[in-house]
Amino acid sequence: MKKVGNHNSNSRKLFLSLALMLSFSFSSFAQDAAQAAATDAPAAASAGGDAVNGKALFNSNCAACHKLDAKATGPALRGVADKYDKAWLYKWIHNSSELIKSGDAAAVKIFEEYNKSVMTAFPQLSEADIDDILAYTSEPKAEPAAAVGGAASPPGTNVENGSSNNVILGVLALVLVVLVVMLIMVNNVLTKVAKANGIEVAPKVERTPIWKAFVRNQFLVLVTSIFLLLASGYFVYGYLMQIGVDQDYAPIQPIHYSHKIHAGDNEINCKYCHSAARVSKNAGIPSLNVCMNCHKNISEVAETTATPEYSKAFYDAQIQKLYDAVGWDKATQSYTGKTQPVKWVRIHNLPDFVYFNHSQHVTVGGIECQTCHGPVETYEIQKQFAPLTMGWCIDCHRKTDVKMEGNGYYTKIHEELSKKYGVEKLTEAQMGGLECGKCHY
Repeated sequence: MKKVGNHNSNSRKLFLSLALMLSFSFSSFAQDAAQAAATDAPAAASAGGDAVNGKALFNSNCAACHKLDAKATGPALRGVADKYDKAWLYKWIHNSSELIKSGDAAAVKIFEEYNKSVMTAFPQLSEADIDDILAYTSEPKAEPAAAVGGAASPPGTNVENGSSNNVILGVLALVLVVLVVMLIMVNNVLTKVAKANGIEVAPKVERTPIWKAFVRNQFLVLVTSIFLLLASGYFVYGYLMQIGVDQDYAPIQPIHYSHKIHAGDNEINCKYCHSAARVSKNAGIPSLNVCMNCHKNISEVAETTATPEYSKAFYDAQIQKLYDAVGWDKATQSYTGKTQPVKWVRIHNLPDFVYFNHSQHVTVGGIECQTCHGPVETYEIQKQFAPLTMGWCIDCHRKTDVKMEGNGYYTKIHEELSKKYGVEKLTEAQMGGLECGKCHY
């Protein structure tokens, strides 16, 4: 029998390739570790005050009206210690109004430039506290770290994990290729052995195709037809019942609004923005002026707000869209009068023949917003949480007890119906919540 190939030479080549790949991976890990060690080197402490304490003082006393690198209600404060004399800054921070009344030229200029906005006096801050704040404002602006090759690494990216995953995938691909090559070689060897020994493969016996056997069995055809008919009816009915049900519908809005940041991280009450829900049938879309109550001074988000999916630059761009819509110039801190309408995409939409009153549920019933709208404080993109079908509403009425505390309107009827049903508490269904005219009239 003839000798088939040189298996030893092929194996050596495969092992050599694997060794080279592993060597390259280990060298990459070593470079990443060296770069990480260099990045984690502690920065030098700021001189002339405690910048760490200054940051805490700045956030608690100054951040409402000032930013480090942009104008707000007041001027940007980065490098302010280099612009003014320290003794003058002490007087200005302790009592700016008194300094303005004295006729100080610099104080009057700032007062006039910023629309005569009166700065809060901070007599409680010692000169050491002010030194700490100035030390914090004197720190150089941190530049975003660049990744290898000059490209900035996106937030949350782990270079080491990415490299290790690539190595694992490479090794698995190599193993797969080796197995395929071995199977081909084994098949060739077995074929040659069979020919050398005169072995013949038995011819395949032709059998009746399965579809012909199925057609000849009339009982099986009948049962299958009935099953397919019932299954089709079931799926068609299920499909038709889903028409108009838009659960989990989450459209992209013209201005990205994160309920997670506003209702979750900042704990803003739902009814602060949707105030109409307490007194009206509709919850309403908040006016952009409501947004400007906060965003007049919040022109950018904190670095910690950014996520791997949404960067700080993305969030800041959405705030700029708000400014463009209301005509706000953050540089001059004034309205330009040039506005742009925002075409919001409606998410929750009931049929015209359905009546639903927000105030009846929110104010009278005391129902929490999350009951119908889900945990909105966790939503980055708002979606329709509930199916909003009639069955879903009826099920809620059957499970929800009527709140009688402080509600004299229901006292008499509650007592009579409690005796009739033999219960202490009545559900909405027992109070007439299942009557057709309650929602359809």
